[in-house]
Amino acid sequence: MENEACELFDSGHRACGGCGAALASRLILKAAGKDVIVVSATGCLEVFSTPYPETAWKVPWVHSLFENNSAVASGIEASLKRQGRKEKVIAIGGDGATFDIGILCLSGAFERGHDFTYICYDNEAYMNTGIQRSGATPYDASTTTTPAGRCSYGNPRPKKDMPAILAAHGSPYIATTSIAYPRDMIEKVKRAIETQGPTYVQVHAPCCTGWGFEGEKTVAIAKLALETGLFVSYEMVDGSVVKVKKVLRKPVEEYLSTQRRFRHLFKPKRNDAEIAKIQAIADRNAEKFGIDIKLKKPAAE
Repeated sequence: MENEACELFDSGHRACGGCGAALASRLILKAAGKDVIVVSATGCLEVFSTPYPETAWKVPWVHSLFENNSAVASGIEASLKRQGRKEKVIAIGGDGATFDIGILCLSGAFERGHDFTYICYDNEAYMNTGIQRSGATPYDASTTTTPAGRCSYGNPRPKKDMPAILAAHGSPYIATTSIAYPRDMIEKVKRAIETQGPTYVQVHAPCCTGWGFEGEKTVAIAKLALETGLFVSYEMVDGSVVKVKKVLRKPVEEYLSTQRRFRHLFKPKRNDAEIAKIQAIADRNAEKFGIDIKLKKPAAE
């Protein structure tokens, strides 16, 4: 594909080595091509990709506030429509700007039916401001505002279901994907952009700094999130799930044990009760979405 060969998110930015958000941005622009305007909320991506007077973006790029990138994108989309121009509009935000601070403007833009694509790079906490808990932080993850210790096992709340919230707004196309599967991500972003109306793509993008792992392990850990069922890759059309990535599931501890944010579940001693609660979350995901690959039983001799 022509778009895949064109690098519109340049090298030389200041992201951490192994940054999932940086890889997500590169793949987003491979899918989008040149005829796009990007609105980016305050956050890690904005900070490392555009330190004044430098930029990694080779397409028109607008910095919004933490909370209002959907509103800014709405205005740009309305202006382009009024002028009869054909550029597509993409709003990009982290999970903090999407699940929490920006949800009011996001809800309004989807309710009004603006023709734009919102993409969340989901690294599961406020990484730029100090690794605070967000609505996307998984259960029992230790953050600076939900630290694990004598009185706590970490974040006490489950991850917010943003795809379901935006499906309830009548979005014609919603998808979840992961930086570990570039082809899948490119295809879903491309389909979202080409679909008329407000569309949403949630990209699971591990953060080596906030999660606590070496940068060369980003893709492997991203794959484990799907392989354990703690993150599910699927597509929704007009509110109905139409396609799900199936996996041969692994125990959640294979994923949890790779990250410092979950080390309190294993040290100073293993906490089987809490690990079982997280396994139950994965099991519910598997049942809800039907992600388990069913192995054929060997024929009787």
